Amino acid sequence: MTTPKTTTKQQSTVNAVSRALRDQYGFLREIVAEMERSVPYASALVSGADGVRLTLRDGEQQASRREPRHGIVLTASNGAFIEEEASSSTDPDDVRRVARELAGRAGTRAKARANGTALQIDPGDPLDADFATAIEQDPAAVPLADKLARYEALRQKARGLDARIVQAMLRYADGSELKIFVNRAKFVTEVLRRVDLFVQIIVSDGTQRRYDWRRIGGTGGLELLELSDADLEDLRDTTVALLTSRTVAPGVYDVVTDPGVTGVLAHEAFGHGVETDMFLKHRARGAEYVGKQVGSPLVTIMDDPTVPHGYGSYFVDDEGQPATPTCIIKDGILQRGLTDLNSAMRLGIPRSANGRRESFERKAYARMSNTFFVLGTHTPEQLLESLDNGLLLCQVSSGMEDPKGWGIQISTHYAREYRGGKPTGVIYSPISITGYVPDLLHDVSMVANDFHLHPGGCGKGWKEYISVGDGGPHLRTRVRIG
Repeated sequence: MTTPKTTTKQQSTVNAVSRALRDQYGFLREIVAEMERSVPYASALVSGADGVRLTLRDGEQQASRREPRHGIVLTASNGAFIEEEASSSTDPDDVRRVARELAGRAGTRAKARANGTALQIDPGDPLDADFATAIEQDPAAVPLADKLARYEALRQKARGLDARIVQAMLRYADGSELKIFVNRAKFVTEVLRRVDLFVQIIVSDGTQRRYDWRRIGGTGGLELLELSDADLEDLRDTTVALLTSRTVAPGVYDVVTDPGVTGVLAHEAFGHGVETDMFLKHRARGAEYVGKQVGSPLVTIMDDPTVPHGYGSYFVDDEGQPATPTCIIKDGILQRGLTDLNSAMRLGIPRSANGRRESFERKAYARMSNTFFVLGTHTPEQLLESLDNGLLLCQVSSGMEDPKGWGIQISTHYAREYRGGKPTGVIYSPISITGYVPDLLHDVSMVANDFHLHPGGCGKGWKEYISVGDGGPHLRTRVRIG
């Protein structure tokens, strides 16, 4: 993985944006200091987002702009609990009024709960910095008409690959997020840019229809959205092959998972299961297993917001914690959970950079960033050659997990049959995997040395939606299907 290089012109633009943000929101230092005359800890987060979405199919072109919205959330801890107030106005006078009301209310409640549990919040090491996603091809510099032409041409190329293709659909999105975090130790600006491309084709043999898709994207510019002719031809070949797909017999199978399926295993199995706000609510069984063996010694799972190009990457979380990798499982042993500020303080554990908000109007939860299995030592080919009678699981569709019961369910679009280490040509679709998380992880017997991250989204709470990445290498394990 390589980090894209920013041109001198782009760097100049980034610097100008950072200066403008500092000029506009420099007053937040004074507001935080004023609040802390009434409460032990205060902070401010300004956030905003905008972007473009395209949806293209036969006879239809839709283009929409994400309505630019900017706002601020102020946080105050009175030593007993954390209280917040959000405002869509970023006018300094309005923010000062909201801050005074919040600090006064929090201070009054602290006196009423003087005997409550003390909540000591460390503002962290001093940090005064400006961060921005490095890009080669800035989506904002490309006119909307040019984006429409570029991606309609790609869609038409996919549409024309085979006479059996009856529809090709393309979705494109780019977005920019601006954030400013301020507490007594920090003043940080952050500009994130994400891109996302989804291409789907539908084929028919006259009696039935089948479909398949490709999705790519990440933090960066349009350079991340390159689908080659070979990529499109592979999409066509798989979709056509699905016309002959069969229904798989229920049972327990030896399987190899492709990186997309591997990623959802990481996300669902020990991503949601170790979000420590769920520890506080006694809704996650993982709280009882920290330091214990929960999987094969071959299993290491990370959450890392610093991965170059990762769709869930960022520089600082929404509660001011600088982004760093977190090892969730190492050699099969559960190491720790992912924290937001509140859960870390109340549980008395070190913070990880996972306090994330959908927007300034939503609360911060412990949320994943890029969650993945760490690569192993075998090649993907060696994993497949080891399948005497098994399946290669491909193209994850959805997944969910019960953090309290450790049950998991994952749907994959199709599976290829292997006998004696070779593909038989038989393809099954769709595939539904169920099981108990520790059993699935204990059965991991081989881990490949390839690595791929995929863009995705994750909901939580009142369905707050954030951008995440997941992936890893090919894995060999056993699952129950059907």
